[in-house]
Amino acid sequence: MVRKTSSGFFTSIHEDLPLHVSRGYDRMVQHTAYAPTPRDPIPQKTFSPEKYTQPYLDFMTNNPTIFHAVAAFTAQLEKAGYEYLSERTQWKIQPGGKYYTKRNGSAFIAFAVGKDYKPGNGVGIVAGHIDALTAKLKPVPKLATKAGYIQLGVAPYAGGLNSTWWDRDLGIGGRVLVKTKDGKIEERLVKLDWPIARIPTLAPHFGAAAQGPFNLETNMVPIIGLDNSDITGQKQSTLNLPAGTFVSTQPERLVRAIAGQLGVEDYTSIVNWELELFDIQPAQVGGLDKEFIFAGRIDDKLCCFAAIEALLASSDDASPGIIKMVGCFDDEEIGSYLRQGARSNFMSSVIERICEASSDHCGPNLISQTLANSFLVSSDVIHAVNPNFLGAYLENHSPRLNVGVTVSADSNGHMTTDSVSTALLSRVAEKCGSTLQVFQIRNDSRSGGTIGPMTSSKLGCRAIDCGIPQLSMHSIRATTGSLDPGLGVKLYKGFFDYFEQVDTEFQ
Repeated sequence: MVRKTSSGFFTSIHEDLPLHVSRGYDRMVQHTAYAPTPRDPIPQKTFSPEKYTQPYLDFMTNNPTIFHAVAAFTAQLEKAGYEYLSERTQWKIQPGGKYYTKRNGSAFIAFAVGKDYKPGNGVGIVAGHIDALTAKLKPVPKLATKAGYIQLGVAPYAGGLNSTWWDRDLGIGGRVLVKTKDGKIEERLVKLDWPIARIPTLAPHFGAAAQGPFNLETNMVPIIGLDNSDITGQKQSTLNLPAGTFVSTQPERLVRAIAGQLGVEDYTSIVNWELELFDIQPAQVGGLDKEFIFAGRIDDKLCCFAAIEALLASSDDASPGIIKMVGCFDDEEIGSYLRQGARSNFMSSVIERICEASSDHCGPNLISQTLANSFLVSSDVIHAVNPNFLGAYLENHSPRLNVGVTVSADSNGHMTTDSVSTALLSRVAEKCGSTLQVFQIRNDSRSGGTIGPMTSSKLGCRAIDCGIPQLSMHSIRATTGSLDPGLGVKLYKGFFDYFEQVDTEFQ
């Protein structure tokens, strides 16, 4: 997103209280009309958020690009018994069935149909975005050698190539289209995860030239190799790539490296690619007691990770009368306008196809009933309180790490949160033993946006914006709490487990 912040509705958390009984959460519960009753189940005290720390680190290290992330998530779904449904085929949906579909290889939607599901029942949705700020290769990234340096033409995606990208060890990865011997075009993933590229700074003693502002087109061009043949007289070897082919427009050494990684012998069989730069430093825990996670691309693979883990952890016996759904979209950082973005018809078309495949009488009446009974949890990271900039936050809206998911409010509609959706999610939190924080931006600052308003307005369902807190949003290297991935899983699993029951209180 262009800019985000976190929210804690009522008070900041006090360190003298246990994680699950913070004073801020107590006050939030008091603001609902629903005090705990004897029929409420005992909160899940055996849930261990720390068990998700290492899986999250592994996921972030192994899947640096959006294409790798989608491939990893969908492979995990298939292993758990989810069936792939192509958008290009007719769908058959059965109660108790588990399915997923993809769009463009960079967005996907997974859903589990309850064994007691009836047409017109609601859909419990947790949705977020899986794209992250980056730098993408231009269509023709081959540049003339300058002063002996081979450089790479890249373009910023959203806020990528900001000041945090200077002097970082950058790898290259993404999607490659290869023509096979039978003439078919095949998509393959590639990841060159050693330091290939670097954007070098200019030493401060050069004066004004080193102080900026810097031109993204001329001052932040990555170097990827050396060619001093102009002074040594030694010619560089060439691949003699045929003119008119895609690979002839790309840096030869990059073509050789990617072809070697993929085992492609005929370079001209590479017909196109979508590649991006990424910081190769692995995700890892930090802090004196390992209470932090330091990683790149936390926004928003963090909430997507928690949502998928929650979907897989939710029992088939919990909320058996609804559909449990997770949506992970592309292009949120640039407005969500493309067909794989949340502003597209992707999620609405999936819900319509579910309605059609599960009923003999599908039409606007049934679809509208289904959506009216549904609820969207728009989940996007929230900026945790920064101790060096406390003045940028409202006193009672300053989310902490390792406490719980934060509800985001905004009086001007940049978030979809309202009193009803907050009360409903508070009931879910009570039942699963989660702590909710709340954030709203100061009046003299500008609020960011999420997929919540655009998705809920397109679907017409009730919705709330909430997310897991992180520090250093939009930096190439960000921070969250080591328990925060698991705390996200806990709340989202609670939503899937209890939504059907809680929703009966909101008729």
